[in-house]
Amino acid sequence: MKDILEIKQMSREEKLRIMEALWEDLTSEDQSVQSPAWHESLLQETELKVEAGQEKILDWKEAKKALRKGFE
Repeated sequence: MKDILEIKQMSREEKLRIMEALWEDLTSEDQSVQSPAWHESLLQETELKVEAGQEKILDWKEAKKALRKGFE
């Protein structure tokens, strides 16, 4: 297995090929990953807030800006 130093020396193309291979392997497993119960609870809570107009949906670009602003 490649260590961090070896990975940093790889080209962008090599890194992307490895990422794609890892993703392919992870998504091809027969086992499905179960989300924890708390996750479903939070999703339901968020859905109710959106329906009640208490939560705003942001696209990813807007969400990243908001998150970054929170760390300034």
